[in-house]
Amino acid sequence: MATVTFDHVWKRFGDVVAVNDLSLDIQDEEFLVLVGPSGCGKTTSLRMIAGLEEITEGTLKIGERVVNDVPPKDRDVAMVFQSYALYPHMTVYDNLAFGLKLRKVPKAEIDRRVREAAKTIELSDLLTRKPRQLSGGQRQRVALGRAIVREPAVFLMDEPLSNLDAKLRVQTRAEIARLHQRLKTTIVYVTHDQVEAMTMGTRIAVMNFGLLQQVGTPQRLYEHPVNKFVAGFIGSPSMNFVQVTTGREGDRAVLHDEAFTVPLPDRFREAVGPTTGRSLTLGFRPEHLAIGPVGDNAATVRTNVDVVEFLGNEELLHLRAGHHDLVAVVDARHRVRPGDVLDLGIPFDKVHLFDDETGDSLAEVKAVSAA
Repeated sequence: MATVTFDHVWKRFGDVVAVNDLSLDIQDEEFLVLVGPSGCGKTTSLRMIAGLEEITEGTLKIGERVVNDVPPKDRDVAMVFQSYALYPHMTVYDNLAFGLKLRKVPKAEIDRRVREAAKTIELSDLLTRKPRQLSGGQRQRVALGRAIVREPAVFLMDEPLSNLDAKLRVQTRAEIARLHQRLKTTIVYVTHDQVEAMTMGTRIAVMNFGLLQQVGTPQRLYEHPVNKFVAGFIGSPSMNFVQVTTGREGDRAVLHDEAFTVPLPDRFREAVGPTTGRSLTLGFRPEHLAIGPVGDNAATVRTNVDVVEFLGNEELLHLRAGHHDLVAVVDARHRVRPGDVLDLGIPFDKVHLFDDETGDSLAEVKAVSAA
């Protein structure tokens, strides 16, 4: 298998910068997910690995080989597209074998690879069927199988689950993750769905406006986002953000606005500094809000419940606190109703602070400088 290395790679379409100075090392056998909103440059980055887009500036390596000018067919990669792109007149077997036939692979080797791939993706009983006789999930597995038979150094996947319904998406997501564990190959996977990214990726690379925002494990990005964009993009429902001002109550530093007052957690004191009246953004995740009495390590905010979404084992609450719209995820046993007034606890160890001008996480800025 192989590594993939972006070394200060740019991609411009005229005056439009699609990928801005991307430097990223993708390790051998890693499942790396490129995630971000539409137009962030993730698919363009994937297409540059495949050779479907020329690099404007910088160096791209697969393994130790620079591939800037290497044709797609010689890059030893296989790509799975959003559309299945199956040949409707061919059987599953022939769809899987077609690319190998074009490469003049011996017939016995083709048969071996096709049957091994069919077994891996659990399509052995469907090899004689044509695409119209398959479900959406089965068609997607054929598209995956067509990549597997190539035995490439790197698998490239461009939103392969977007055409599936919700249930099939969850099922196929797990199948792709299991496939990666069995094949032990390098996979670069593009999606705009952060749930896919969190559940599948060994590491996640978050992009926005062509810029790489942060790279790390799902847990790292969830717990330690480097800026407000990553904090809001990773996690479902999204993080709550409240604009606050630094101040003092007696001898303690606080963050306050019209709705509530939160003592400044100790880990932010150095980053915030002694200045009062500084405008910051306070962030906390919906799942970290708690109903009921809170101890000394949490602040309380009084909220009015606007909407309750019952999700079975939990409830999604849409709340108002002053002029802020907040979201909380609580246990369904609380049986919250619209119109209820709730006191919710915000644990100090779960809050995040962001600079209003740069959007950077104050905790992360301190951690980097200390390192």
